[in-house]
This record gives sequence, structure tokens and C-alpha cells, in this order.
Amino acid sequence: MDFFSNHKYTLYGIAAILLWSCLVALLRDVSELFGPIGGAALMYSVSALFLILVMGRPKFAGFNKRYIIWGTALFALYEVCLALFVALANNRHQAVEMAVINYLWPTLTILLSIIVNRSKVSVWIYPGMLLAFFGVAWCVGGDSGLSLNSIMGNFASNPTAYLLAFVAPFIWSVYCVITQKNSNGQNAIVLFFIATALSLWVLYGLSDEPKMTFTLHATVTLVLAGVVVGSGYALWNQAIIGGNLMLLGTLTYFTPVFSAIISALYLSITLSASFWQGVIMVTGGSLVCYFVTREKPVKKQINAVN
Repeated sequence: MDFFSNHKYTLYGIAAILLWSCLVALLRDVSELFGPIGGAALMYSVSALFLILVMGRPKFAGFNKRYIIWGTALFALYEVCLALFVALANNRHQAVEMAVINYLWPTLTILLSIIVNRSKVSVWIYPGMLLAFFGVAWCVGGDSGLSLNSIMGNFASNPTAYLLAFVAPFIWSVYCVITQKNSNGQNAIVLFFIATALSLWVLYGLSDEPKMTFTLHATVTLVLAGVVVGSGYALWNQAIIGGNLMLLGTLTYFTPVFSAIISALYLSITLSASFWQGVIMVTGGSLVCYFVTREKPVKKQINAVN
């Protein structure tokens, strides 16, 4: 009990990262049960309701208007892109392969922050970025590894999904930079989830997807998916209160690895050696960028809070 009391916020953060890593697998499963758009709309609606129950209704008093407007728009747009490219993938393997593209966002966020803040950086950041992009190309190439013909062939087989997958990390990197500059430590995640769910319902209404069918298995899966995703954000909100942010920040860069492992197990698929090589490259490149740009911590004694 003493260990949990002393490290509970860090443990909350670790749990949040693992729950986030389930997102791709759960999105794919729900989309197969309810349809690409309808499934995502249902899942984000369940997550929004769960977050309202846990964190309360969104409050606007004292919030930065720029953060609310841009944060809501960018978060919803990103989540819609994420949900759709996972759902529209030709098969489960392709969904997991395209998800790796999404994990370029840490590298892109660092790059955008450098441009916006005009920061001086170590020369090591450039090989780190190249390694991350090289890893994505390696994953997208499939079993052929880094093959231009294979990459172009995969893209041509599903251009809409691949375009959404490439756009998503750019949107999220802009969201991260804007949130950092304008949120003032505030958190409007409940509002963001509500906006995402509403956006997906609008798309569903405009689409020609067939009517959704609810079975006991499908409903249980839907509720589980919504609660898991919502819990990840709710726990992270607690983790940032008193967790070891250095440790948690480092662990977030291993999300591609966690996500691939969980997706392979949950979706019962076998991922090739070249895929894992690409995932390791993306993770390694992101970590290099992170460590060469992070601020050096001030050395001081920190007493544990019981």
C-alpha cells in the first residue's frame, strides 16, 4: 500500500498510456461491428458520457477562448481522421500498419515547436527525425521493407485511408503546440470528446452507411471500448497532478510498440519482422528527438508526498 500511495499518480499515468495503446485495436473492432463511421460515433459517445460521469460537465469559465476554439476543432478533426483511417483500412493488418504513421506526431510536434519558438537545437535531432520517417516508410512498405513500388502499391490500394493517416499526425502536432501555448494548465478534454462524437454523428447522418445492428456481444464490446478510451484520458488527467512526468513523458514514446503488441494480440494477427523493425525505428527516432530537445531538470531534492 505504501508503494501505491507514494507512486499512485505515476501508476495512473502508466495505466493511461497502456489504455491509449488499446485505441487502434478497439476502434477497428467496433468499426467491424457497427460500421466505419457509426462505430466510431458510438464509441466516442460512450467515452464522452463516461468522462462526464467521472470528470463532470465541461465548464467554460476562465478558459482561454483560443484554446477552447482551436483545441476543440483540432482535437475533433484529429480523432475523426484517426477513427476513419483505422476503420477504412482494407484489413486489420493494414489498419495496424497505417497506425504507425500516426506515431510520427511526437517528431512533428518537436519540429513544429522548434519552428514556432525558433529554438536552437542539437544536430542530433536531424538523424532522429530521419530515423522516425524512415521507420514509417519501412512499415508502409510491408514485407518488402523500404520499397518504393510496395509503398506506392499500398497507397494506391486505399488512398483515402492513407491520406487520413498522413494528415492525422500533422493535425495532432499543431494541437499539441497550441494547447501548450494557450491552455494555461486547463483541461477541456470532456468538451473535446463531446465535439468529436457530434462530428462523427454528423458524418454518419451524411453517409450512406447501413443501419447499425446491436447484439449482446457488440454492445459489450462497444461499452468496453468507450470506457477504456475514456479511462485513459481520465487517468492521465490525474497523473499530471503529481506523477513522475519525466518517466511518463519517456514512456509515451513507446506507445507505438505497446499499441502494436496489443493490436496483434487483440485482433489475432501476425505482424511481420519488417513491421517491427519499422516500429522500433519510429520509436527510436522519436526518443532521440525528445532527449536532445528536452529542458534539463534543475537538480533539487524532492520529498515524496504520502
